[in-house]
Formats: sequence, C-alpha cells, structure tokens
Amino acid sequence: MTARCGARLTTTRRGSVAGALGALLWPSVSSVVSAQALSEQRINIVAPAAAGTATDQLTRLIGQHLQQRWGQTIAIDNKPGAAGTVGTQAVARSQPDGHTLLLSASTFAINAVLYPDAGYDPVADFAPVAKIAVCELVLAVTPALKVRSVADYLELARARPGKMTFASPGGGSPQHLFMEQFALATGTRLLHLPARDSDAAVQDVVEGRAGAMAMRLHTALELERFAKLKLLAICGPRRSPRAIDVPTLAEEGVKGFAAGLWYGLFAPAKTPADVVKRLNAGVSEILKLAAADSALHELGLNPAGGSPESLAVLLREELVRWRKVVRAAGIKPQ
Repeated sequence: MTARCGARLTTTRRGSVAGALGALLWPSVSSVVSAQALSEQRINIVAPAAAGTATDQLTRLIGQHLQQRWGQTIAIDNKPGAAGTVGTQAVARSQPDGHTLLLSASTFAINAVLYPDAGYDPVADFAPVAKIAVCELVLAVTPALKVRSVADYLELARARPGKMTFASPGGGSPQHLFMEQFALATGTRLLHLPARDSDAAVQDVVEGRAGAMAMRLHTALELERFAKLKLLAICGPRRSPRAIDVPTLAEEGVKGFAAGLWYGLFAPAKTPADVVKRLNAGVSEILKLAAADSALHELGLNPAGGSPESLAVLLREELVRWRKVVRAAGIKPQ
C-alpha cells in the first residue's frame, strides 16, 4: 500500500482488509471532518495486540480513514504483551492531548477486574472516545455431543456435573468468562479447557476434545456449513441477521444476560473535551460509510458508534458484570 500524507501506517498479510479499502473510502471535500482541535503532530493509535489480530486490523482500518479524512499522519503502534496490559499502560501514561490513543477490545475491562496488578484503572486513567464495533458470539457445540438445543445441552451438563468441557482462547478471555457466566446462570458445572489462542480453541471443539465454546459467529457459521459444528444459540440480546434461524439464549430459556465482544477507542484521562468530540465525530463519520460496513463485515464485526458518554456507561456496566462473574466462579489470574 502507498502511504499518504507521510503516514506510517503499515499493513500485514492478514491485515489487508483495511489497506484494500483506501480508494473506496476517499472522502469528498464536503465530508472531511475538521481536526483543528488537534495539532498537526502525528497521532499514534496503540493496538495492545499482535499484528494480524482482529484488534490490529480494526485499528488499521480506523487509522487509515482518519488519516484520509484529516490529511494528518496516523501511526499504528502494536504493543502486545501481558494480555494487552503493556499497550494499555503505555497509553494511560501518555500526554492527554489526543495524539496518543488506545483501540482495545472487551479485555480492556476484563483485565482490570481479573488482574490486581493490571497497572491501569479503565475509568480513572482513560477518557472514552467511541465504541467502534461489536462481534456477535454464538454458543456452539461439537457434533459428537449429538444435541440439538440448549435444553439438550443443559440436560447433559446436569447429568455430568464438572465433566462437560468448554474451550476458550485462554483463561480470562471474554469467551472464558462468558461460559462461566452461562454456567452460573444455568446452575451447571462445566470444565474449562483453555487453548493457546482462538484458532486452537475452535479446533478443540471441531475435533471433539472440548464440547462447547462461546465462539465468534462468523467463524462458527463457516464451520457449520461443513457440519463441523452445531450452533445452539446467539449469545446477544437479539437474533443475528447473519444467522436468523439461530435463536437467542433468552429464547432458549436462559434469561437475564447477553454477551458479545466490543471494541472501543480511548484517550488518556484529562484529554480536553473538544479533542474527544473531534475524535468521536471522525470515527462516527467513518462508521456510517457503506464501504466501512463491508470491511467490518469481512472481519466478522458490526459497526457500533455512539457518544463518548455511551461508551463510558458500557465500560462501567462491564466492570460490574465481570467482577460478579470472577468472584462467583472463583476465577484466578493465570
């Protein structure tokens, strides 16, 4: 990809979705968002994850199109490590001027609950900017279980307390905590089998080493086409247009909670309100573009948007929610 405006945006083999859409999303002069609240200094967006991950690809998508709309250099800075806390801490310590930002996933809230030494306070150390995208989760099981519904699965789980297994990308991941919440809500005891990453966890279910998983919907749908998985229920509050025949957990009798992955943009605490507003406006315009929606769809994501205040509310709700699950399930840092 050719860099524009002196940009340091880079691409990876797996991160080509953002780069391929550059020409499609080039804005007209009338749609350009003013960035006058920010200086001409380069803006760094930290992705606390490795190159090629969903967080990385989403960060590059947003960064490229902010750069195109503002004519300002946007650099993507991958800072993986310690479950994402390395990059998050770096942004928390940055100058609150809008030139260093964090694009993080649901783990932003979960890590602060799970790790006493996470090194940041998600509320006190950050100013929410915008909710970027959401990823739908589905409760999927291995065909080897021969279950057709959530009721069938729960019947097996109650007959085999502590023996029905579920996979996740690792201890403390959103998928792990969701399944722990599911077990608490249904009065079942499930056995967690953490894997080294998402791909390995999915493979554990496909090959029958684990019975179930709260899985990204777009991943599960592709495998269901080849009868490698059975989808039991959407984990969110409503049915998905991508899988309209799959009921929600609430429809299957498991009421009171819903879950999905989310991604948000944050600035250091005390970033001026006008700067946060400019950043939010830029992101909001990008998320309204049909081509951006298409790019997110390829990543298995849906555009979100909304005000900084709505992201702040979501963050506080997530912190309360996951504290309850961690305490009730006795989850320890790994």
